[in-house]
Amino acid sequence: MSTPAATGQVGTARTRRSLVAGTVGNFVEWYEFGAYGFFATVIAANFFSSTSTSDAESLIKTYASFALAFFFRPIGAAVFGRVGDRIGRRPTLILVLLLMAGSTTLIGVLPTYETIGAAAPWLLTLVRALQGLSAGGEFGGAVSILTEFAPKTKRGLYGAWQSFTVALGLLAGAGLAAILATTLSKEALNDWGWRVPFLAALPLGLVALWLRLKLEETPNFARVQKREPEPAAVGEVAKAIALGIGRLMGWSAAGYTFLVVMPSYLQATLHATFQQALVATVLANLGFALSILPAGWLSDRIGRRPVMATGAALVVVLALPLMNLLQDKESGNAAKGIAVFVAGLVVGLMAGPGPAMLAEMFPTRTRYTGLGLAYSLSNAVFSGSAGLIITELIKRTDNIDIPAWYVMVTCAVSVGALLTLRGDDHRRELRD
Repeated sequence: MSTPAATGQVGTARTRRSLVAGTVGNFVEWYEFGAYGFFATVIAANFFSSTSTSDAESLIKTYASFALAFFFRPIGAAVFGRVGDRIGRRPTLILVLLLMAGSTTLIGVLPTYETIGAAAPWLLTLVRALQGLSAGGEFGGAVSILTEFAPKTKRGLYGAWQSFTVALGLLAGAGLAAILATTLSKEALNDWGWRVPFLAALPLGLVALWLRLKLEETPNFARVQKREPEPAAVGEVAKAIALGIGRLMGWSAAGYTFLVVMPSYLQATLHATFQQALVATVLANLGFALSILPAGWLSDRIGRRPVMATGAALVVVLALPLMNLLQDKESGNAAKGIAVFVAGLVVGLMAGPGPAMLAEMFPTRTRYTGLGLAYSLSNAVFSGSAGLIITELIKRTDNIDIPAWYVMVTCAVSVGALLTLRGDDHRRELRD
C-alpha cells in the first residue's frame, strides 16, 4: 500500500513529466516558425525570386506562404482537437509531433527556384501547409495537458510554460541564425546555411517524441471518459471561441510584430544589417522570456484579467513611441536595444496568463478543440498575416509607423475583451 508521501511524489513526478512533454513540441514548432521569420529575406531570394520580381514582391510572397501556414492551423485545431477530445491528449500529441518535425525537416532539403523553377515556391507552400496543420493540433493538446495536470493554484504558472517555450524556440532560432550569419559568408548563408536550422528539427523532434511516449493521460480526460458522452453545446463553444479570439488578438499581433516580423522590417524599411536585426530580435525575445513566467505566477495570485489587460494597454500606450525611437537615426544603439527589450517584456504580460485563461473557458470534453481553435484562429488572422499586412501597407502608403498602429488597434480591442473576464476564474476548478 502506498503512503501519502509516496503518492505525492508520484503525482509530482507525473506533473513534471507532463510539463516537459507538453512544452517540448511547442518549442520545436516556434523554433521553426522563428527560423522562417528570421530567414525570410533569404528564403524570398531562394524560392520566390526571378528576374521579373523585385525584392519587395519576393518578400511579400514569402510572407504570403508564411500566412498560409497559419490559416491551416484552424483546420488542424478542429481535426486534431476533435480526435484529442475523443481518444485522448497523449496519442494525438504524438501524431501531431511526428507531422510537425517531419514537415520542418523537409524544408531543409527542398530544391530552390534556381533548381526547379516555379515548382519551388509551390513545394515550400505545401510543406508550410502541413506545418500549419500540425501546429494547429499542438497548442490545444499541450495546454490541456499542462493545465489538467497542474495544481489549481498554479494553472497560470504551468500554462505560462507553454508561452515560455515560444520565447525559447524563437531565441533558439535567432541564436542559430546569428551564429550562421557570423560564421558563414553571405554567399554560403544564401546557398546552404539557411537550411541548417530546418534540418536541426529532426534530432529535436526525436527527443520530443521520446518524451511524449512516456506521457500519461490527464486525470480530467480519464474521469470524463468514464461517463456517458454528452453532446457538446455548439453555440456555447462557438461563443467562447469568438470571445477567446478577442482576448488573444493583441497578444497574437504584438507578439509576432515585435518578435518575428521585426528583423525583416528593420532590414527592408530601416535599412539595418542582418546582424543588427538579429540582435534586436534577440533582445525583444529576452524581454518576452523574462516576463512570461512571472506574469503567469502573478495571475495565479491576482487573476488573469488585471495582468493581461495591463499588458495590452501598455502596448497601446508604448508602441508608437518605441517605434519612433527605432526610426530615429540620432538614437543610440543602447536606447534602441532597451526599446525592443521593453516591447518584448510587455507582450509577455499577455502571453504568461493566456494559456490558463483559455483552458478555463472550456469544459474538458471540448477543451482541446475549443482553446485550440480560439488560439489558431487568432494567430491565423493576427500573427500569420502580420508580416504580409505590414509589408504591403508600408509599400502602399510609405508610412513606416504601420507596425505600431497595427499592434495598437488589435491590443485596444483585446483590452475590452479581457475586461469581461471574471475576477475569480483563476480560483475555480476546471470544468468537466
